[in-house]
Amino acid sequence: MNLQSKFGPNYAATQQIDVYTDTRDVLAHAKRNARQRGLQDWFVVDIDAHHVETVSWKEVVQYIEDPVIRDNAMRYQAERIGGPPYGLNGDLGLRYQSVGGRIPHQDDQREKVTETDVHRDVVLTRRAMDSIGVDNMVVFPTPMLFLGMHPQPDMEVWLGRAYNRWTADKLLDGDDRIKTLIYLPFNTPKEAERAVEEFGDHKGVIGFCVTSTRTKPVHHNDYMRLYRMIEERGKPLAFHAGYHWQDPSLATVNRFLGMHALGFVWCNMIHMTNWILNGLPERFPKLNTLWVESGLAWVPFLMQRLDDQYLMRQSEAPQLKRMPSEYMRDTCYYTTQPMEITHPKALETTFDMINAKTNLLFASDWPHFDFDLPQMICDLPFLDEQAKKNILGLNAARIFNLDPTPRKNLYT
Repeated sequence: MNLQSKFGPNYAATQQIDVYTDTRDVLAHAKRNARQRGLQDWFVVDIDAHHVETVSWKEVVQYIEDPVIRDNAMRYQAERIGGPPYGLNGDLGLRYQSVGGRIPHQDDQREKVTETDVHRDVVLTRRAMDSIGVDNMVVFPTPMLFLGMHPQPDMEVWLGRAYNRWTADKLLDGDDRIKTLIYLPFNTPKEAERAVEEFGDHKGVIGFCVTSTRTKPVHHNDYMRLYRMIEERGKPLAFHAGYHWQDPSLATVNRFLGMHALGFVWCNMIHMTNWILNGLPERFPKLNTLWVESGLAWVPFLMQRLDDQYLMRQSEAPQLKRMPSEYMRDTCYYTTQPMEITHPKALETTFDMINAKTNLLFASDWPHFDFDLPQMICDLPFLDEQAKKNILGLNAARIFNLDPTPRKNLYT
């Protein structure tokens, strides 16, 4: 049926978006908005974007080092009908991110790719960069963010290492605008050290990542050599948040809305508390930490809470020479997404408390349902132009040693 003949000549059909929709179509408005705000001449870095690595899982498992595990994985991937990809511990809550099926584009990325000179994920990342208006994009995995809770610690080692090798070969070597923070199998400290040694100097590797959904304490002595190795390389350590519905306390939450609000914050709050109170900023003063995909609203709360308690029990944190909030403000960096904008005065106070002009970095979290665009920073009335430029890209250029020359083209 011709819908215009039924509803009149002014009827505009609703755009249907699914996992096959071209990224450039999904982000058409984003590109227009970036042009309108003059971002062509600004250096913009997206610190947190994602790809669906399981689309390429048959390729990834070929990089598994152990020959027996590699053979099992390849046979499983070749023969499986349904079921999760080999080795991944899925979380039943993940399916709810599509908001009841109304925002399905981020459930998978199956759009048509005709280019054959580079990997399909390079093509998809380029489409996102050129639509959002960024010059560099840091790409993270998606289902692998749950690997830290895998009941088999060796699986995190096998799959994390395979993923790093695949990423280096297929993505980083395909386009130097794509960057990554190497996955560290944090449950096995020696293997995390090995990852730093092997991939730390590879092209496109600008730092290292701990997936925060895990219960290993960041202050354990087993990690001290790892932190020193990272500090000596002059690259930051990122804690990328997630959630875990089987956490005993979070298991009481019966809505994904609640899980999304709490889970992505809870894990990084725990790690941050242990990081600060155990004096790690004093022990590793040149090691920058980056706290990813937790939003910002939790930071002022934790600053106030830790300061309050520290003043009453300083003997329990003898390594500290300053207030906990000062370490959180001066030695830690944060990413914007998801930036809580519903209370503007609180947001402005948060920016002031974290020293956002120098310590905040833009992140989109594309292609997840709650992704943000650079315009969110551009449109904040309490920021001057220099602060906006810093947050959108210049802070990242300084922290990650990136060339701040804009390379995007918003007019093609």
